[in-house]
Amino acid sequence: MCVQPAFIIGTNNEDGTHNFAPITWVSVTCERDHDYLLVISMFGTKRTKKNVLRTGVLSANLVSTDILGLMDYFGTHRAEDGPKDAAHYSVSRGEAVDVPVLDSSRWVYECEVVQTVETGDSATFFCKIKNVQIDEQFICGDTFGVDLTKIDPVVYSGMYHSIGKLLGKIGDFGGVC
Repeated sequence: MCVQPAFIIGTNNEDGTHNFAPITWVSVTCERDHDYLLVISMFGTKRTKKNVLRTGVLSANLVSTDILGLMDYFGTHRAEDGPKDAAHYSVSRGEAVDVPVLDSSRWVYECEVVQTVETGDSATFFCKIKNVQIDEQFICGDTFGVDLTKIDPVVYSGMYHSIGKLLGKIGDFGGVC
């Protein structure tokens, strides 16, 4: 089992239309100082992966429980089978990067790939975060102070889960096991 946050990755197709696919292999790493890179791994031959390899840009739209149906729709319909237009959703363009962004996502990263590592059929993209779009109700001075229970993100571990309650922050438990 591997607990993973759920994102819908937005990319640009060759014809300029948008493409979205759910990806749960998403994390961060620290490049230097306090510059974070979003790390996204994609397996197989999906169009989303091909688009990122071709353009070097993407959006990572955090999935909250209210848009889980949309994520599931994107995950059960392949771009190769035709447009994913049976579900209702609205799309904007990124503010800093020319990528499609889901208007319904509460937290969106606009990213530019700075390094790609390929392992077998997987590609791992190390992405510089060029802009973060946050729903106004969640903006706070310290991003580590965000209460995820209010954002209500979807967590994936073979099945979909949500976060139940806020337990505290580092240091609240005295560092004792």
